[in-house]
Amino acid sequence: MSAKDRTAVVLLSGGLDSSTVLALAISQGYRCHALTIAYGQRHQVELAAAARVAGAAGVAGHKTLALDLRMFGGSALTADIPVPHGRSMDSMASHIPCTYVPARNTIFLSLALAHAETLGAFDIFAGMNALDYSGYPDCRPEYLAAFEAMANLATRDAVEGKGRYRIHAPLLRLGKADIIRLGAAMGVDYSLTHSCYDPTPAGKACGTCDSCLLRLKGFQEAGMSDPALAAT
Repeated sequence: MSAKDRTAVVLLSGGLDSSTVLALAISQGYRCHALTIAYGQRHQVELAAAARVAGAAGVAGHKTLALDLRMFGGSALTADIPVPHGRSMDSMASHIPCTYVPARNTIFLSLALAHAETLGAFDIFAGMNALDYSGYPDCRPEYLAAFEAMANLATRDAVEGKGRYRIHAPLLRLGKADIIRLGAAMGVDYSLTHSCYDPTPAGKACGTCDSCLLRLKGFQEAGMSDPALAAT
């Protein structure tokens, strides 16, 4: 079966990485169903960004699933913990940051797997990146390989031999500038995206959290201006 005959589930946060992955999956001929998780994140403005990106991409379907992880907390994104600002790149890479959400990618991939199983899809795309977020344990290649193995042990269609689930993380080993260049070549409209972890009450990027700084660095290294900032 060729890619053009396949359906894929794409985890779409509304950020730069997941928007690029969505465009990449579509460019490879997949019929994409986007899945966005409203998990009680501090930066809920990204949910509107995900809807904009999905609409512009013309996806086959887009679901936003509410799952409030504020019940557990444990992260600057889901609890009353300050988001770091103004950190150096070395500092970001020195330890797992407080913006890590406990088991988030495991939860998200499990939900994507459930959605894929109902669609008869065997391909799941996600925007994990092991270079810019090297401290996140659930962005590592070995983690994704383990989850893929689990998916093929835990689902009816895989056990019955109807197909094999594949977890695609095409940005895993790319730097932010390379991701931006890739997306720009595919026509991704980055003005629709949102990356900031600690936006202003008006929903504008703070410009100094880790995510903003990595995004800014990526556009600078790619020799481009950030259209999202230009639009604000």
